[in-house]
Amino acid sequence: MTRFAEPILHVDMDSFFVEVERLDDPDLIGKPVAVGGTGGRGVVASASYEARSFGVRSAMPVGEARRRCPGLVIVNTSHGLYGAVSADIFEIMRSFTPLVEGISIDEAFLDVSGLRLHFESVEDVGEQIRATIRDQVGIPASVGIAANKFVAKLASKHAKPDGMLRIAAGTELNFLHPLDVGELWGVGEATDRSLGDLGIRTIGDLAEAPLPLLEHRIGRAAARHLHALAHARDPRAVEGGAPTRSISSEGTFAIDLRDRDTIERETLRMCDQVAARLTKARVAGHTITLKVRFSDFTTISRSSRHPESIASTAEIWETARGLIDRAAIGARSVRLLGVAVSDLVDVDGTRQMVLGRERADAAAEAVDGVRERFGAGAVMPARVAPRPGDSERKGRSGI
Repeated sequence: MTRFAEPILHVDMDSFFVEVERLDDPDLIGKPVAVGGTGGRGVVASASYEARSFGVRSAMPVGEARRRCPGLVIVNTSHGLYGAVSADIFEIMRSFTPLVEGISIDEAFLDVSGLRLHFESVEDVGEQIRATIRDQVGIPASVGIAANKFVAKLASKHAKPDGMLRIAAGTELNFLHPLDVGELWGVGEATDRSLGDLGIRTIGDLAEAPLPLLEHRIGRAAARHLHALAHARDPRAVEGGAPTRSISSEGTFAIDLRDRDTIERETLRMCDQVAARLTKARVAGHTITLKVRFSDFTTISRSSRHPESIASTAEIWETARGLIDRAAIGARSVRLLGVAVSDLVDVDGTRQMVLGRERADAAAEAVDGVRERFGAGAVMPARVAPRPGDSERKGRSGI
């Protein structure tokens, strides 16, 4: 059987966060829904297509979204659920091919060239993947099919919602050139304005522009990158293999954190949330990362890698506390904090023997059992027990 001429698929979930929330609450189906923060600084993380028809978009302030769509239903983010659903989707994709390159929680590139002996056409592969995700997970996926990654990603965008689009090899320019130049990877607002000053409005305009002119206006590297894409040239292969996994907790605060004690308490709270998820997933990690966003939106991260894997609240907190020192927060106000554990391994038979660890592991399992029975808030470190005023700080957590 001949090889697939277009072996690259871009699989992208439609309004992923919204669709996952609809799995949990079917009453949301058919309604304009936005997932995001509900506080004064909340922003839209994902919008349903019903909401998008009113102009609601990701990264839009929730207040603006409500003004555009008065009947909008706002749902708080629940990243732990998104991570679990994402894991199921990636498992489905890897059941078709090991060459799966995840680029976010809800999208991936697949190289399905090895399936030519099992499917009559590459469209059959795409439809089967979409159907399996729909049947086993319950959410829609759009698929773009092309000879390279760049064109496949654009194809999936134009297949939405809940569709599939194949760009036949040799017809890429017919598809690309009428599109707005802003659809090219690497064209932000500043580059778009610079190209507009040259009269470049479409990808076709860019393809016809002299390369020296582009280099003079937007720089050599950017000009060559965009010029290649405008001619449908993208030599990158799908980088398959095991995904880089992490379990994290992140919070944006309605009131900036200013004193060290409060920052430590919130960080410890997140360490405890992450530890609970690690225990439930029966994994441990080697790398601890602290993320800090200051009131001026400057964002930094500090990481530390352990030779042995760790999973308990105490172990994660011991490292995170040192990372707070390395972050040199000082007198700066903190808008967001996040704690992540990565380089994950299964706990069964993989963790090195460390003095006192058996007792810590047993305690963690006992705590997990109590939380399973009585809820996540049944057990927590004493230092993070609710205090007056804590209700003002609402964050979000993720996996």
